[in-house]
Amino acid sequence: MIEHKQDNSHIYKLWMSLNKSALKQVDHSLLDKFWNEIKENYDSTTRFYHNLTHLSEMFRYAFEFQSAFKDFEVVLYSIFYHDIVYDAASKDNEEKSAEIAKERLQKLGFEIDRVEEVFNQIIATKFHELSTDNDTNLLLDIDMSILGSDWKNYEAYALNVRKEYGIYPDNIYNPGRKKVLQHFLDMDAIFKTTAFNNKLESKARENIAREIDWY
Repeated sequence: MIEHKQDNSHIYKLWMSLNKSALKQVDHSLLDKFWNEIKENYDSTTRFYHNLTHLSEMFRYAFEFQSAFKDFEVVLYSIFYHDIVYDAASKDNEEKSAEIAKERLQKLGFEIDRVEEVFNQIIATKFHELSTDNDTNLLLDIDMSILGSDWKNYEAYALNVRKEYGIYPDNIYNPGRKKVLQHFLDMDAIFKTTAFNNKLESKARENIAREIDWY
């Protein structure tokens, strides 16, 4: 059984238990190699939000809604790899992340059709558009769950995202960030699933409007 605790130190244990559950044969040397790659990327000194803490929060929500997923193992892999490549100056982070996930999971022996599901779910995190696949919609909502958190956590998130885009001066970052935030407010619904819409939509809109006032 796959278990999760909300602590960064337990993400490695989750990685190991997931692979033992999902794979027919376990190559421990590969598992450790790929884990070290995951940890090194998410622990990069350029990351202030898209890091292991972000993964831990996503896993917390994933386990909370575990019974709603069709293929929970696929979603867990998607979470592990969805931001393995994150460069604030790049426009193809999702594509690169999806390609790495595909290559690594194939080497681990994960079923090819499920590897493709991971690939497609990671690609879906680029534009966060409504999917015909419920697992994908749940993943997208989990990825955006920070928007509906309490203001203290949201404020820390917004400030950390700004740090990740530190290469851009305020006169470039602020209008771009405001445009992104306004796009969310203009959407009929920020969250794709009824569960997350009921749980977080109202608070997310309140937080976003409050951040817009900064600019």
